[in-house]
Amino acid sequence: MRYVRLYLLRDEFTIEHNRWVHDNGDETLRLNYPNLNSSSIVFDVGGYLGDFAFLINEKYDCTVFLFEPDPKFYEHCVQRFDSNEKIFPLNYGLADQNSFLTLSQEADGSSFYNIGHNIKGGLRCQVRDVVEVLAELSVSNIDLMKINIEGGEFPLIKRLIEENLLVLVDQIQIQFHNFVENASEIREELLARIAKTHDPTWCYKFVWENWKRKS
Repeated sequence: MRYVRLYLLRDEFTIEHNRWVHDNGDETLRLNYPNLNSSSIVFDVGGYLGDFAFLINEKYDCTVFLFEPDPKFYEHCVQRFDSNEKIFPLNYGLADQNSFLTLSQEADGSSFYNIGHNIKGGLRCQVRDVVEVLAELSVSNIDLMKINIEGGEFPLIKRLIEENLLVLVDQIQIQFHNFVENASEIREELLARIAKTHDPTWCYKFVWENWKRKS
């Protein structure tokens, strides 16, 4: 089936994902931020089991705020980073408003927004308005914001743009998700707005992409 999608149907996502795997993006691009150091602030939005937080902290000794709404994954991260004074797990997601939403139970694919998921047995989890959270944490600059929140990236980024807060983020590592209705059109609209303050550095469409704040 993958062969059919890749070579016969020329499925865009399959092509981009295949390119990402070929380029070993998870071990290279996603961790290649030479400007990070021990004074840097990283937001890991969608922390899951904490693997990205661990690797980026290990490599650059940066401070990481890890946002994970699922209580199971949050507790795992609390225990995992109990002795690490620079990684701070927080048991809520970042969003465009304060709310409690039902999170499907799909491991690293768990989502508030994927209508293809069966939410029966899902967990009610907290999300918080990113504007409120930034004020609460007294953060005025984020060196890297990694976003992987299974459809929630669209309203989150829109909120940051509308409140003129995206300019606080130097590097934005985003995974957009194509299961959202009109995802391609919404993504293009958001990227046009992101491009006013940031430049693209690499892109694997609907897999991972990165934007850096303009000088």
